[in-house]
Amino acid sequence: MTDAWWMYAILVLVTLPPMVPNSALLVGAGTLAATDVLSLIPLLLVVLSSMVVGDALVYWVGHRSSGRARAWLSRGARRRSMLEWLTGRLQRHGVPAVIAVRFVPAGRGLGGLAAGVTRFRLRDYLIGAAIAEAIFVSYTTGSGYVSGRLPAHDVSPLVIGPVVSLLVAGVAVVLRRGLDRRLGTAL
Repeated sequence: MTDAWWMYAILVLVTLPPMVPNSALLVGAGTLAATDVLSLIPLLLVVLSSMVVGDALVYWVGHRSSGRARAWLSRGARRRSMLEWLTGRLQRHGVPAVIAVRFVPAGRGLGGLAAGVTRFRLRDYLIGAAIAEAIFVSYTTGSGYVSGRLPAHDVSPLVIGPVVSLLVAGVAVVLRRGLDRRLGTAL
C-alpha cells in the first residue's frame, strides 16, 4: 500500500477536470481498496477533495468570464430567456439545484460554469458541489469496494450496480416530489 502513491496521483489527475469520465476508474479504485492495494479512507478523501477543487476551478472560470458570457447571452431573446431561466432556477432552488445538476450528463462542468456566470454564491455552490461529489464518490467507489469484498464465484456484483442506481434514482424522485410539494410547483 505504501508504493501506491502514484495511483492516488493518477486519481487526482483524472477526477480534477470535470469533463473526464471517471466512474469506471472510481469503481476500480474501490475494488483496489477492497483488496488492500489502496486504503479506503485516503482514497475517498483524495478523490472527493480533487473533485471539489475541480468544481471550484470551473466555477472560477465561469465567474471570470461572466461579463463576456452575459453580454453574449443578452444579444438575442432566446439567449436572454435561457440566462434568465437558469438564474431563476439557481436562485429559486439553490443548493439542491447544484446537487441535482451533478447527475445530469456533463452537468458537473456545465453546472459549475453556469453557477459562475450567473454569479451564484460561491459558498452555496461549494456546499452543493461537495454534497453531490460525496454522493457520487461514495456510490461509485463503494460499488467497487463491495464488489471486491464478495467471493469470486458470487453473482452479486452483477446486481450491485443496478441496485445502487435504482436506489439513487429512487431517492432523487422522492426528494423531487417532496420539493415539488413544499414549493407547490413543478420544475
